[in-house]
Amino acid sequence: MKMRRLGPNGPEVSALGLGCMGMSEFYGQGDDAESIRVIHHALDAGLNFLDTADIYGPHTNERLVGKAIADRRDAVFLATKFGIVRDPADPTRRGINGRPEYVRACCDASLERLGVEHIDLYYQHRIDPDTPIEDTMGALADLVKAGKIGHIGLSEASPATIERAHAVHPVTAIQTEYSLWTRDPEREVLDTCQRLGIGFVAYSPLGRGFLTGAIKSPDDFADDDFRRINPRFQGENFQRNLKLADTVREMAQARGCTPAQLALAWVLARDTHVVPIPGTKRMAYLDDNLGALEVSLSADERQALDRAFPLDAAVGDRYQSVMMKTLNV
Repeated sequence: MKMRRLGPNGPEVSALGLGCMGMSEFYGQGDDAESIRVIHHALDAGLNFLDTADIYGPHTNERLVGKAIADRRDAVFLATKFGIVRDPADPTRRGINGRPEYVRACCDASLERLGVEHIDLYYQHRIDPDTPIEDTMGALADLVKAGKIGHIGLSEASPATIERAHAVHPVTAIQTEYSLWTRDPEREVLDTCQRLGIGFVAYSPLGRGFLTGAIKSPDDFADDDFRRINPRFQGENFQRNLKLADTVREMAQARGCTPAQLALAWVLARDTHVVPIPGTKRMAYLDDNLGALEVSLSADERQALDRAFPLDAAVGDRYQSVMMKTLNV
C-alpha cells in the first residue's frame, strides 16, 4: 500500500482512505455483514484510513465500524466527526454545535460506540457560527492532552477559520468535498493547507458515484437515497452533468483504466498531502478504487482533465440550500 502524510509532519496514512457513511445511510439500504467484509478487505489490502461520523445513522455507522475493527484496532487510523446535530423528531433537520461541553460529550459517546480508547483524527464536522472557533479548538486541545484523540481536523471550514483554529492548536487535516466536478478548494483552501502544513482529505472524490459512469438515470437511486433531492442529480442538471460523466468514461477508455480510477488518480495527483476517501459498501467498487493507486497520470493528461473540468463545470449546488449555508464557514 502506498502511504501519504497528512501534512509534511503529520501522521502517515494509506494513500486512499475508505469513507464508511454510505454503509449505514444516505445511499440506500445497507448490509452490515457485507460492509464489515468490505472493511476487512480494505484492511487486508493495506488501506488503514477509515472515516465515519456520529451523524451517520445517526450513531449506527460508528457502531458498525467499531464492530469491524474490534480485533484489528492497531491496523487502523480511525477518523470520526462531531458537530452536526439531528433533530430526534425530524432527522432531516440539522443544527450545528461547537460548544466545548458538547465537544467533550460527543467524544466520549463516540469512543463508547466505536469501542476504542483513542480516536486518531477527530473532526469538527461543520463550523458552528455561534461558537468562536477558539473555544471549540480549546476543548479539542484538551482532548488531545487527555489522550482521547490524537489529531484535530475541520470539515468544510473557510481559510480564515482554518487560520484562527491553527493558531490555537495545530490542525492536522481539513476535509472538504473535492473531485473533478467539485474543485472549490482550489480557490483558497488547498493553498491555505499547503502554507500551514495541513493535510487535505477529499471526500466524495467520485462525485457521489456520478463520475464512475454507473449512474444513468435518477431512477437508479433508491427511494431513500439522498441524491434524489440533491440539486446536481435533478432534472436538467442531471442530464447536463451526465455529459461530464461521459467525458470521464471516454478519457478513461483512452487511458486504459476505469472511470473511477481516472477520477481518483486526478485527485491523487494534486498534491502528496491530499488523501481521497471514496466511500463504498461493495467489494467490487473497493477493488476498482484501489486500482487507482496504480494509475499515474502524465502532466499532459492532468492538464487535459483540468481543461475538460474547469471550476464550476458541474451544474447545480452540491447540497440543498439550507446545507449550502454551512459550508466554508
